[in-house]
Amino acid sequence: MAKPGPRPAITAEGLPSQIPDIDPEETGEWLESLDGLLDEQGRHRARFIMLKLLERARERQIGLPALRSSDYINTIPPESEPWFPGDEHVERRIRAFIRWNAAIMVSKANRKGLEVGGHIATYQSAASLYEVGFNHFFRGHDHPGGGDQVFFQGHASPGIYARAYLEGRLTTDHLDGFRQEVSRGQGNGLSSYPHPRLMPNFWEFPTVSMGLTGINSIYQARFNRYLHNRKITDTSDKRVWAFLGDGEMGEPESLGAIGLAAREELDNLTWVINCNLQQLDGPVRGNGKVVQELESIFLGAGWHVIKVLWGRDWDPLLAADRDGVLVNKMNTTPDGQFQTYSVEDGAYIRENFFGGDPRLKQIVANLSDDDLRHLSRGGHDYRKVYAAFKAATEHVGQPTVILAQTVKGWTIDALEARNATHQMKKLTTDDLKAFRDRLYLPIADDQLTDAYNPPYFHPGTDSPEYEYLQERRKALGGYLPERRVKPTVIKLPGDEVYAPLMESAGEKTKVATTQAFVRLLRDLMRDPEIGRRIVPIAPDEFRTFGMDSMFPTAKIYSPHGQTYDSVDRKLLLSWKESTDGQLLHEGISEAGAMGSTIAAGSAYSQLGEPMIPVYIFYSMFGFQRTGDSIWAMADQLARGFLIGATAGRTTLTGEGLQHADGHSPLLASSNPAVVHYDPAFGFEVAHIVKEGLRRMYGFGTDDEHLEGENLIYYITVYNEPVHQPGAPAELDVDGLLKGLYHYAASPNTDENAQRAQILASGVAMPNALEAQRILAEEWGVAADVWSVTSWNELRRDAVEVEKYNLNHPDEDRRWPFVTQALHGKPGPVVAVSDYMRAVQDQIAPWVQHTWCSLGTDGFGFADTRAAARRFFQVDAQAIVVATLQSLAREGKYDRHAAAAAYEKYSLGDPTAVAGVAQEGAGA
Repeated sequence: MAKPGPRPAITAEGLPSQIPDIDPEETGEWLESLDGLLDEQGRHRARFIMLKLLERARERQIGLPALRSSDYINTIPPESEPWFPGDEHVERRIRAFIRWNAAIMVSKANRKGLEVGGHIATYQSAASLYEVGFNHFFRGHDHPGGGDQVFFQGHASPGIYARAYLEGRLTTDHLDGFRQEVSRGQGNGLSSYPHPRLMPNFWEFPTVSMGLTGINSIYQARFNRYLHNRKITDTSDKRVWAFLGDGEMGEPESLGAIGLAAREELDNLTWVINCNLQQLDGPVRGNGKVVQELESIFLGAGWHVIKVLWGRDWDPLLAADRDGVLVNKMNTTPDGQFQTYSVEDGAYIRENFFGGDPRLKQIVANLSDDDLRHLSRGGHDYRKVYAAFKAATEHVGQPTVILAQTVKGWTIDALEARNATHQMKKLTTDDLKAFRDRLYLPIADDQLTDAYNPPYFHPGTDSPEYEYLQERRKALGGYLPERRVKPTVIKLPGDEVYAPLMESAGEKTKVATTQAFVRLLRDLMRDPEIGRRIVPIAPDEFRTFGMDSMFPTAKIYSPHGQTYDSVDRKLLLSWKESTDGQLLHEGISEAGAMGSTIAAGSAYSQLGEPMIPVYIFYSMFGFQRTGDSIWAMADQLARGFLIGATAGRTTLTGEGLQHADGHSPLLASSNPAVVHYDPAFGFEVAHIVKEGLRRMYGFGTDDEHLEGENLIYYITVYNEPVHQPGAPAELDVDGLLKGLYHYAASPNTDENAQRAQILASGVAMPNALEAQRILAEEWGVAADVWSVTSWNELRRDAVEVEKYNLNHPDEDRRWPFVTQALHGKPGPVVAVSDYMRAVQDQIAPWVQHTWCSLGTDGFGFADTRAAARRFFQVDAQAIVVATLQSLAREGKYDRHAAAAAYEKYSLGDPTAVAGVAQEGAGA
């Protein structure tokens, strides 16, 4: 019988390591030593020694896997806490004033007859976290380093308003106008959450859309590094802070990019996760431990993790825990039970938490039930929080996440830790009195008799609290939040850069509008004034859009440069990374690409440096997949270009349903900040981009554009090569920019011919022109072709005109541009695009003609372009039949002609077209 070989070692995960035990005797001695330590000094001491050994192993680079979590105690032990530099008493008083005013503001906003909602409990749980930041860490815009960028948690906005009131930046009228932005009058109301578009001098970042704070803060910190590495502006002393909730971590975007933050070593980023263990309507992990879960996730991703779980009153108890029973109890108690301990009395806590083991009972034997009731959570202890914040700002090489345990609704007895806290909007007279007593505020009972109108509290501008608050903000560089718009004025390029797209590509050359746009982008990037300010962004698709020609010169941004030999290094268009690269290649992450777009698009206000993001993507994966981020971009008043490439439902052959965009213009139309264009030709692209740059970045050119317009230009371009004519000699540029201009008159010059108007956009234009030819040559119809560069802008103009008419009933009626443009033009209107009919139908109410629209309603599929267009009935022959039918409806053409055309072109048989295409391809 063969002698058994050495047993494989065991890894930290409990699996064989595949490394043979070359000295079983020595291994046994080590194991015996561990057994002896356990027997003589217990599990707590043995665990401590093992952790120290693992730390030393990592220091010596042995390569052991990291621990996934640590004990449920504070990361920073008491003996390692730094000296607290503030005035503890004064800061406690300031917090009390802000707590009161924040709660009163929400409660008053929910008086009978108003009841506009709001959130009381979130800020109450996070007050200490914010106030330590405001008093010691958050640097304002006047700081020599340029100040910090703070993403405040959306539901905590009442606390931020309440602090601004104490600072003298807001008045009681403002607080009384919480969530009443219209009825209180312009500028007197306060938005419900951080909305820069609604309060453009106050808020900087929109944060209430759950999950976006996390990913956007990461890409903001990364973009700061990008600008620094490219030597556009010095951001080396800027820090990004993001405040999030433990329940919010359930959103995919919250954790979706934490790996990038670690990979790029963003030690300029600190997350503070307020772990009050509650979601909106219940526990986050009632049967588990969300802090431990998050710790393991962030450690695994490569972050520096700091836990702030217990207040200083727990320190002597933990110091007395010789056997580790208290730590074990903390480790094994689920969150749902900790939530219950927050609302129960001391007797319950003594019996249920400390009562299971005689050693636990002994640890708290000298504490009263009242003492046990008031044992605090770490997120409410400013010393513990200060130590964590200071450690985060001093940590190098990793982003830091602070997991701070708090109690939701803390200090308001009626709200503390209740599952229904999120829905509790107002306080009774008894609630107010109890709240006042707990905060030790000098407010008399007779001021609290009306629960719907309790007073705010301000200590006065001559009080030590007010003076302290002002001194701290002055020392840190001014107030926050505060949005400033003082961008560097930039000179936009002249007509010469657009000239190549104004010329014909030649009769035999076909060029896709995607190619035309990329050509223009490349030329703009060479411009000496704005070239370096352009930020091309793509989610793993630069080559798809023909942008690989930029790799060797503009290069792909990487904070580490390129430390390897590229596999295609011998090719002319080889992959090239650089620390000062201009291209942001975001991998397979549209959400991440939007994060970069938002950061770049708001750099004009955040950093005073106008940057021009050009985010190019599969059009289907823009508004459909990341529409929420585009709304956040609009809210943040960011500017730039979104390029929906490979647009349309019939152009991306072979890709199938999820790549076939037939509706993004409709989604874009829902966002008031988005200006959508669907150009058919390269010269249209040139005019649209030129105008977009002027409107968004033409700072100081005239009074209208002194600060530029807060817009987002969305341009849909196509991968299908088409004939690119030069710009017409008499091009109606004004109409092009407004959304509609007359492009081509019919070749049928017979004055007696029946007439029609064909409106087409984007890649539908070649079919419209072909239909124009067929109608003239085969049916004797004279149809004019109009290029609709923007259905959305035509509708927007019409809506604005109708709104004006409604509000000026005594004036002569105004008419929308589309109505004026088509007024007096003979015949019916046939409108066609590569999108669903609802896109064109947006303007139907303002077209005073017989109306017919053709579109690609339904799901997309994989096939040839010809087959898809025949299936959706948007090809040239379908346009012909629709035109003949429309003329017949007006009694201007033989009603049987449409049926004859339908049969002639086999319009109901997409397989006929598909078969011809396949035969041609085979031949």
